[in-house]
Amino acid sequence: MRARLGTDRLTDRPDHSLVGVIRMPEDSVSPITSIVRRVIWAFVALTAAVFLVYLDRDGYRDANGDGLSLLDCFYYATVSLSTTGYGDITPVSQSARLINILVITPLRVLFLIVLVGTTLAVLTERSRQAFKLQRWRTRVRDHVVVVGYGTKGRSAVSSVLSDGVEPERIVVVDTDQSMLDAASALGLVTVHGSGTRSDVLRVAGVPRARAVVVAANRDDSAVLVTLTARELAPKAQIVAAVREAENVHLLRQSGANSVVVSSETAGRLLGMATHTPTVVDMVEDLITPESGLAIAERDVEQTEVGGSPRHLPDIVLGVVRNGKLFRVDHPEVDAMESGDRLLYVKKITPASDAD
Repeated sequence: MRARLGTDRLTDRPDHSLVGVIRMPEDSVSPITSIVRRVIWAFVALTAAVFLVYLDRDGYRDANGDGLSLLDCFYYATVSLSTTGYGDITPVSQSARLINILVITPLRVLFLIVLVGTTLAVLTERSRQAFKLQRWRTRVRDHVVVVGYGTKGRSAVSSVLSDGVEPERIVVVDTDQSMLDAASALGLVTVHGSGTRSDVLRVAGVPRARAVVVAANRDDSAVLVTLTARELAPKAQIVAAVREAENVHLLRQSGANSVVVSSETAGRLLGMATHTPTVVDMVEDLITPESGLAIAERDVEQTEVGGSPRHLPDIVLGVVRNGKLFRVDHPEVDAMESGDRLLYVKKITPASDAD
């Protein structure tokens, strides 16, 4: 029984067997482009075969006994690469062989594309995925792992992408294949499995991740995912979302650096909207990364050391010193120090406007 369980561990599998569990982003290619590429590669292979035959043309014998010309080499290469072989009827005249090269062989290639193209594409895709997966697993470092790709997970990914993180450096873990397909369409790396399993998180590269976003649908799942992620990545930044405030301490004890209470946050915004809807609009603007205003973080510049954060041109909300956040009016940070980081409001210019 133990041996059987051992074979189910993803970390014990070779990389090629993880194709389907881990899905690498693919560039979308139209069918016409794919066929053109295949025809080009077929022509390259044909040219190479003709070149080799022509170099060794004295080693071949023609039924006519007059040796091999360049056209004969083309003919021999085409019937060989297309697996036609030799029958009792063979073209003898130059015109017949020219027709075989220009007409019969393209038809034969088209037939092969239609007949076995799908099978070859699947095999090629699987091999390419296995190669890309192996290369990704050996190189991935300081990436972001998002466990759960529901509403919270998608919003978290959108925010991370707006910060300039490349899509291939974001890994989404989920058990819903439709969610993973949506993430893959954005160019994200996806892992099919439960984030509560340590082997799934290992396959997602959590031990080498910079940050882990826990966006599970249930609070108990969030606690278990956080515990497992913290055990695998002691130094990673773990951010978790919970529905109920009473579970915040469980997430923090499990190792979460930050905990967001989704139900209470939404409830506060709903309550504020009843009497101050414009405040809600401003909050939405601040947490929407695409345009308008956004809360950002930056290092204190050397010319700003010793000054007050309240006197800066930027609208500063707080100062992070030694990993601790102070409000801008706190006396502890009335004078900025080297190494401090500022939380401030910056203006986001949409890409269309920038162009």
